[in-house]
Amino acid sequence: MNVISQKRSSVRWIVAGLMWAAIAINYLDRAIIAAASPHLISEFNLTPEEMGWIMSAFFWTYALLQIPSGWLADKFGQKKTLGWAVGWWSVATACMGVATGFKSLLLMRFILGAGEAAAYPSNAGIASRWFPDKERTFVSALFDSASKFGGAVAMPLIVWLMYLFDWRITFILFGSIGVIWVIFWIFFYADSPEKHRMVNQAEVDYIREGQAQKHGMEKGAAMRWYQLLRYKPIWAMCLGFFTINYTSYFFITWLPTYLVKEKGMGLIKMGFVATLPLLCGMVAEMTAGWLADRLHHNKTLSLTATRKLFLIVGMAMALCVGFAPLTDSVVLTVVLLCVARSGTAVAASQVWALPGDVSPKNMVSTVAGLQNTVSNFGGAFGPIITGAIVTATGSFTWALIFSAGLLVLGMLNYVFLLGKVEPIKA
Repeated sequence: MNVISQKRSSVRWIVAGLMWAAIAINYLDRAIIAAASPHLISEFNLTPEEMGWIMSAFFWTYALLQIPSGWLADKFGQKKTLGWAVGWWSVATACMGVATGFKSLLLMRFILGAGEAAAYPSNAGIASRWFPDKERTFVSALFDSASKFGGAVAMPLIVWLMYLFDWRITFILFGSIGVIWVIFWIFFYADSPEKHRMVNQAEVDYIREGQAQKHGMEKGAAMRWYQLLRYKPIWAMCLGFFTINYTSYFFITWLPTYLVKEKGMGLIKMGFVATLPLLCGMVAEMTAGWLADRLHHNKTLSLTATRKLFLIVGMAMALCVGFAPLTDSVVLTVVLLCVARSGTAVAASQVWALPGDVSPKNMVSTVAGLQNTVSNFGGAFGPIITGAIVTATGSFTWALIFSAGLLVLGMLNYVFLLGKVEPIKA
């Protein structure tokens, strides 16, 4: 067949679907412990302190192994790294179903965090290899939107399965989902479009001709990972994402308590309302990713202007989190929280595209891992600081205002420290 008249294949969108599924499974598997905690406390006579350690164990290995996971993905390919990672954390999830007490649960949570650390860095690298620049922001927004989907459906789905079966079988079922994903991944995915048996030359040309940087075409990283810390854009990406994640984690940690304690909602109503910001965020993120690609590809805005516009608009929307506690109207509070969560999602659509924009050759996953390491300290410390402020003041008002203040600093960081969005020259 003549290449000129050849109809272009669309295998890259199946790859995008697998990337989305990996993140959705990632969030389902990390959330199951919260729904199961009453059963675990009862069966193993766990103290609140022990349960706290089990909950937090995940974040330590997850945050600390972001950079090594990104390095491994760049060094050995995303197929091996992400495949092993999903298999690793899925087995850890299933093994929680046969746990015998505090020590085994703690160990499995450490292992879970170690496995899940590779998900986001690997996906960032895949997006840079498999998609032209004009589609990469949307794909980045798409796979990250799975985190909102996973957070929204996790609790009702997990509770329903525990009602049908029990907590042990539920852990095993969720672990099995990841194992099935790994089997499909191994047989379907290739580390570059050129190596995939179902990708035709027309799709390869479309991808490569649309990339400013062709990551993965040559072997070897441009520099060592710690040398990235010499560059201001890397610091701007890390610090800015820290402020975004600080606010984002409020919605998956303290939001249910806030709705019940300060807004007087019953548990059933709270369960429904708490999913609304996440669902709004999912839609907002994919819309922002698509629109950003259109604006840049049509040359309406430069790449730098596009990234900064959506980052600033998204974080400005997120400032609504600071206004939510200042109204007595429950409806207005929920609307403000939905706008705020949508804003963090709009900003995140650019956050996960930036590693592909600025990374030196073959270091996209490493840069993404470095960025996510710092951002997860925002997720780790955010709930602690919020709890301390609530304890000291007796309400969430100043905690949410403090969160809004951090967002302002994050906006200034992106405006002045990020500079021009372009590849770092080794």
